[in-house]
Amino acid sequence: MTTPKLLVCVLVILFAPIALGQTAAPTSPADGHTIHVTAPHVVAGKVMGPYHHYCKVLSPEPVIECLCYSSSDPGARLEQVEYIMAKSITRTGAVSLAEWNKNWHDHKQEIATGRVQVLDMTPEKAKEVADLVSTTDGIIFHLWSHDDKVPSGNVIIAQSVGHVNLTEAQLKAAAQESTTAKSPDKK
Repeated sequence: MTTPKLLVCVLVILFAPIALGQTAAPTSPADGHTIHVTAPHVVAGKVMGPYHHYCKVLSPEPVIECLCYSSSDPGARLEQVEYIMAKSITRTGAVSLAEWNKNWHDHKQEIATGRVQVLDMTPEKAKEVADLVSTTDGIIFHLWSHDDKVPSGNVIIAQSVGHVNLTEAQLKAAAQESTTAKSPDKK
């Protein structure tokens, strides 16, 4: 068999299953980070961003995980991870008031500033996402500063711009409010 004919045979064998739809990419925990949001963060006392958050819902309370990048460029590196948790979890004893005020932020307050933008969906769907996330608190782990050539190993807890400390009464009141809030169906 001549070289061009051999090459065609090899290509047909390699790509025929894909063309016939017989090969599906395996799923992984990285799949599903499709909710795209932008918001600035305070890192080591400096306002940075806006960061592009690519989020997925892990459980219906909700618990949401966001991978945060400095841009939406496909080659952008992961700089932060934000965990978004229902206030019914964070404000019922799982997080102390001191820890909440130091490391966590209220998404209802953050969204109200107008700095958070939900992208890549209809305005109605974006409002649903914002309404659901407003029932949550967030904690941001800053892993790799854009000025560093390599990750330093120092993890910084970043914060939302305009974070407001809460009193014990405010913390508990928001927990009760979030348990009575109606959340949209996960689709």
